[in-house]
Amino acid sequence: MRIAFVGPFGLRPKGTMAARALPLAKALVARGHTVALFLPPWSHASDAGRVYVDAGVHIENVAVAPRAFIPLRLLARVRAFQPEVTHVFKPKAYAGLTQWLLWQMRRGDARRARIVLDTDDWEGAGGWNDRENYTWAQKKFFAWQEQWGLKHADAVTVASRALETLVWSLGVPRARVVYLPNGVNPLPPSALTRAAARAQYDLQDARVVLLYTRFFEYDLTRVVTVLTRVFTEWSDAKLLLVGKGLFGEEKQFLEMAAARGWRERVVDAGWVESSQLRALFAAADAALYPFDDTLINRCKCPVKLIDLLAAGVPVVSEAVGQAREYIENDVSGILVTPNMADAFAEQLSAVLRDTAQRARLGQNAAERMARVYAWELLAERAERAYAV
Repeated sequence: MRIAFVGPFGLRPKGTMAARALPLAKALVARGHTVALFLPPWSHASDAGRVYVDAGVHIENVAVAPRAFIPLRLLARVRAFQPEVTHVFKPKAYAGLTQWLLWQMRRGDARRARIVLDTDDWEGAGGWNDRENYTWAQKKFFAWQEQWGLKHADAVTVASRALETLVWSLGVPRARVVYLPNGVNPLPPSALTRAAARAQYDLQDARVVLLYTRFFEYDLTRVVTVLTRVFTEWSDAKLLLVGKGLFGEEKQFLEMAAARGWRERVVDAGWVESSQLRALFAAADAALYPFDDTLINRCKCPVKLIDLLAAGVPVVSEAVGQAREYIENDVSGILVTPNMADAFAEQLSAVLRDTAQRARLGQNAAERMARVYAWELLAERAERAYAV
């Protein structure tokens, strides 16, 4: 089968196409399909015009200037490829406009290539429209695009159970909605051992709590409260902080840590390349994964949580959205009731206390993620969407 993937942006710096579309495309190629990705790299314009093949996947970065013509360029490249299925990733912006054009043009097209829409976030009210600094007009347009796109696709692939329910509520028949969660993208190997990584960050004798984060998914005060209680119980505990806020939240977090008296116990690695993550994960004893119970979080399929579990890090997470899908409580991680700082701190401390439990949780997490969430298996779900 010839399958065209269309993205709203390029493979970097945003993550959806690199962490979701490309690995799915590679898995489909391994299953005998011919797959091409057509991308508008407006957020990394130096990629514009670049064409190459990665693991059998044909990747084209279309020109981005002027931007008004991006949907037409995407449309032209898709039609030249002559796919049997076009899989559009995200119902908004350039991808959403390309879906609209494809839908209009195929009315008189006897070939009637199937249109499948993928959604991995909620964009409208309660979703990214409330998070991003969009204009009023952009919010109205993106909300309309989302609704129209979901209702005008032959099938919809959804990254979370919450999105599945939302799409059903719009009147899309259940048979046309395929649950396709994010899979495991193995981290690059590291030359550093656990001991070497801990030495590099001055963590040799510490109980190390890892916070791998973008910060905006939770209330900072609650997380600071959780860590304050853990640090009160464990005088040798340190926080290994990996990541950077979407809106500079890391600065506020460190200021709050200083106000609570434990800023000196924070090792701030900041944003790091994926090649460094495995060593940092190995240096940790346990990770906390805070997650507010909001619509945007319930709809997300968090790649950072997948990374942690697949790497065998023992995780204590708030039981929101896809965390409940990826973690079997007390088997491959610990789930706690959201917005309960005392329970969160208690469970995190318990995991730090029990070496055997940490080993069991980490091993089970890595094994379950490899067994259930390999892209090779998830590609079969995509094939179901193409055949609906």
